[in-house]
Amino acid sequence: METFTNWRTWEQARAALAAHPVDVAALDRAAEAALRWHGEQRRPTGAPYAEHLFEALEVLVRGAGVTDTDVLVTALLHDTVEDTGATLADVEAAFGPEVGELVDWVTKPPVEGKAAKRAAKVSYLRRLRDAPREAILVKLADRVSNVQTLDRMPPDFQRRYHAETVTYIVPLAATEPWFAGWFAAWQERFAHLR
Repeated sequence: METFTNWRTWEQARAALAAHPVDVAALDRAAEAALRWHGEQRRPTGAPYAEHLFEALEVLVRGAGVTDTDVLVTALLHDTVEDTGATLADVEAAFGPEVGELVDWVTKPPVEGKAAKRAAKVSYLRRLRDAPREAILVKLADRVSNVQTLDRMPPDFQRRYHAETVTYIVPLAATEPWFAGWFAAWQERFAHLR
C-alpha cells in the first residue's frame, strides 16, 4: 500500500506538479486561499492542516492520475467551509460555481451535540452515493489521506473510523479502479481492526 506524504508544503507540491499536465496557476490560487483560510490550524496529530490538503492533492494527481482542474482545486479547498470561517459563497466567488458545488458535496452540515453530529455524519456519508463522480474523487482522496496513517490514532478511534470507511467509503471506490485497489490493500493492512 503506497502512502502519500511527500507533498507537505505547497512548494513541494508545486515542484512535483510540474511533471503533470495540470493548471498550476489555478492550483496556486487555490493553495493560497486554502493556506489563508486554514491559517495556523492543526490536524489531530499536531501537523499543519495544510499537509492534509496537499496529501489529498498528491493522492489524486500522483496516485489516481486525475488532472481535472475543478477536482484538484476542490481537493485543496474541500475542508474550508467545514473547518474555517470561509463560506460556500466565498468559495464560489473566488473559484466558480462548479468548485462551489463540489465543495458543498464534501462538506458535512454543521450541527450541535454528539448524537446529532453522529446522525448528521451518517446521513452525509449516505448522501455521497448520489454525488457527482468529481466530488466522490475528492472524498476518496480525502479519506486516503486520513486513513493511511490510522495507526497513529487512539485504538477506539481506529476501530470506529475503520468501520465507517469500510461501510461508506470503500463502496464509493468500487467504480474507480485505482482507489478500489488502494483501499483493498489498506483493508488488508488494517485487517486487525475488523
